[in-house]
Amino acid sequence: MTRTPITAGILADGAFKVLLACAYTLGSGSLGDRLGVAPWVMIICGATLLIGGGTELGYIRNRPARTYIRLMIAYDSGWVVATLVALLLARQNNHLAGELWIGYQTVAPLAFAALLVAADSPLDNRSKH
Repeated sequence: MTRTPITAGILADGAFKVLLACAYTLGSGSLGDRLGVAPWVMIICGATLLIGGGTELGYIRNRPARTYIRLMIAYDSGWVVATLVALLLARQNNHLAGELWIGYQTVAPLAFAALLVAADSPLDNRSKH
């Protein structure tokens, strides 16, 4: 993949997931308390974010930008919906708000990584012919 603004965005997205993974893991106690989730849930969330971000960075040369863009749009759209619902729940003092928000951030990176790995690569197809 050549370096373009889109590539820079993909790199930034993957790097952000990795940084967020570190923050969630290192701050699992205090962040978990604030969000109403157990520290171990934050650590698992950090691990899945690390997997998602690492996969995103690792496949950057093997997958077309179009594949990344589609997956990023789906991931971020889901994040917006989960965040809005969590905010509505928090506004009603519902304890599930943090669990929903962190739950999405725990599951979505794994789905992102799995879909990215499973995506067909034009580079893979060229080597088979």
